[in-house]
Amino acid sequence: MDLQNAADGTFSAPGRRTSVPGAPGMGELRSAARDLVPLLRQRARQTEEDRRVSDEVTALFRQAGFFRLMQPARYGGYEYGFTAFLDVISELGRGCTSSSWSCSLGAIHQWLIGTFPEQAQDDVWRDDPDAIACVSYAPVTMAEAADGGWRVKGKWKFASNVDNSQWAVLGVQFPPAEKGQPPAAGFVLVPRSEWTIEDDWFMAGQAGTGSKTVVIAESVFVPAHRKLMFAEASSNAPPGASVNTNPLYRIPFLSAVPVCLVAPLIGTAQGAVEAFIELCGTRTTRGAIAGGGNQLSQFFPVQSRLGEAAACVDAARLLIDRDTTEVEQMAQRGEVITVDKRIRNRRDHAFAARLSQTAVEAVFASVGGAGLALDQPIQRMWRDANAIVRHISLNWDAVSSMTGQHLLGLEPKGQY
Repeated sequence: MDLQNAADGTFSAPGRRTSVPGAPGMGELRSAARDLVPLLRQRARQTEEDRRVSDEVTALFRQAGFFRLMQPARYGGYEYGFTAFLDVISELGRGCTSSSWSCSLGAIHQWLIGTFPEQAQDDVWRDDPDAIACVSYAPVTMAEAADGGWRVKGKWKFASNVDNSQWAVLGVQFPPAEKGQPPAAGFVLVPRSEWTIEDDWFMAGQAGTGSKTVVIAESVFVPAHRKLMFAEASSNAPPGASVNTNPLYRIPFLSAVPVCLVAPLIGTAQGAVEAFIELCGTRTTRGAIAGGGNQLSQFFPVQSRLGEAAACVDAARLLIDRDTTEVEQMAQRGEVITVDKRIRNRRDHAFAARLSQTAVEAVFASVGGAGLALDQPIQRMWRDANAIVRHISLNWDAVSSMTGQHLLGLEPKGQY
């Protein structure tokens, strides 16, 4: 099965095209991702034990141009869209979930920085066009107003790929503009020189993502231009859209960004199917009571679960591809991304993650005792998949209830 079948012909996605001179074509980028899969698979256990993606693998991602996929062209980026991003990141997920996840967030945050004001983009990329950022989205601390900007301090958890990042995008609450109004959530950009890392990432799943805690013990100054309000990010015209004129930078934040969480999992599910097929080709059961001496591939439940897993992967991929393509097409036509579309996409992000987890669960149910060995990739994929679906943005109970509220004409309670 080829993950690229849908990408190559089913949908006409603006995001799979670029007008940037000299940018590599999608075929080249997909091939580069595919070529890295054996290495990522080989290093997956070490990545998990290291609890981070190595400098060497990060350098390979950078060399392949993955961090330039969605970066503005003014700084050497390719300005591809979310659909191209889906193609590359899901391919990497076949080899190592944690590595794919870390590349995913490093690449998607280039797009996010591209929606900040122009001066903030200059701060990040003017002297180092290769710089990437980790992000901790939850607005866990209150910013204090200061002359020309803000002062922030605190701890921000779950900053994936923090070890390889030169900047951090941190969620904060800003004081209300008028007395009696609630504070408003947003992001600030802070360089690596102004924060430290608390090494607290010890997890059963997604261990290799290095999602440690960013610490600012003493308040630091953040210039006003390095602020992006959540309402701006969720609009159809964030500040960066005035300088980065590609419609890509007008897409509301939550309409497409959670693809960065789903894409590694879709690739992981595909990788689990492939690893299971390989296992079935070599595995002979040893149980003397129940079918001892038979090839694993001869059992009906094994065949059925494999068929289910393959269907789930295809369904997840097609769902995300359709939704992301539609958003890109609407942005290209200058149309507003409606609340209906936003909530549908949020539903499908979570549902595609659920389908992908189901695929991994289906094959893991048949691996037997030998499949629990740490050098057997499916057990790691199973743990990683179960970790990803527990991400707050993909939590099915929360997202499905928000969807139901909207369909019933109630005020949706959630982020969209």
